[in-house]
Amino acid sequence: MTLPKRRVGRTKLEVTTLGLGGAPMGGFRATISNAKATALTNAAYDGGVRYFDTSPFYGYGRSELRMGAALREKPRDAFVLSTKIGRVMHVMRPGEPKPADFREHGLPGFAPVFDYTYDGVMRSLEHSHLRLGLAKIDIALVHDVDFWTIQDRDILDQRFKTVMDSGFRALDELRKAGIISAIGVGINEADTSLRFIQAGDFDCMLLAGRYTLLEQGALEAFLPECVTRGVSVILGGPYNSGILASGVTETATHDYVQAPAPLIDKARKIEAICGRHGVELGAAALQFPLHHPALCSVIPGALGVDEVKQNVARLSATIPAELWSELKHERLLDPAAPTPN
Repeated sequence: MTLPKRRVGRTKLEVTTLGLGGAPMGGFRATISNAKATALTNAAYDGGVRYFDTSPFYGYGRSELRMGAALREKPRDAFVLSTKIGRVMHVMRPGEPKPADFREHGLPGFAPVFDYTYDGVMRSLEHSHLRLGLAKIDIALVHDVDFWTIQDRDILDQRFKTVMDSGFRALDELRKAGIISAIGVGINEADTSLRFIQAGDFDCMLLAGRYTLLEQGALEAFLPECVTRGVSVILGGPYNSGILASGVTETATHDYVQAPAPLIDKARKIEAICGRHGVELGAAALQFPLHHPALCSVIPGALGVDEVKQNVARLSATIPAELWSELKHERLLDPAAPTPN
């Protein structure tokens, strides 16, 4: 099976419109075995997925180890791989205190240290190569330089400055040397993504959750600027961490916490319209972002083979144009959002 491909920015890279996000296989929010991680990666590949995204932060190295173990068995020129910089893993010494935001389900004995400097970027990517067991990383993304993650404007500004004064120089050198094919940023905010593409020459942005069937704030300034500059957008979290994944319930999550009542109400109204048109909510959520010309891929994660197969099926589901029209008519979807006529 083959999936459609789109170009990444102005590079020669092409990614499938459906990718596989590697956060869940890191084990942060659910326990998953090495065997299951390998099986779901293989299932994605067998389903036509040719874009895979991971990060040192996902499981403190565990996601890269697991994804690399499966991908090493594939022809290297058959897929595109992205990972991230910004945190360097180090082996914890006996008695060393755990960081305040330490996640117990990471790779035992390792902890992250923020480092967006030139040397930090080089060290991080070297470590990623070794964990992945792959000599080629196609896309390198600056990770988590946003207020959503940091919760402190001064620290955010400091890290942004470090990236643009130091870390960016390393990424740009690696790109110019052909060692990396594309560089970008992976964060949770459209406004900070806009700040980055206005500050430097990036090929792509991995935006998590800010242009979905539930919220389209990225339409105002960020996405138009991407089109103008020829910057591609990869959308992470197309299900908004769960509320759009299947039947909407009172315990649905949004941004990994309990969704507020107004969002649950909105999601239920969207789901009802989908039902009237015979469309699964998850299929509409997965396909909607791809109608924007800046988008090149959506990359939901998965905890098992069944979820991978479900995502592949959702991408090819038939959705009538009338569904999008009704969502706009009911003011559940931004009227400016590109959708089929």
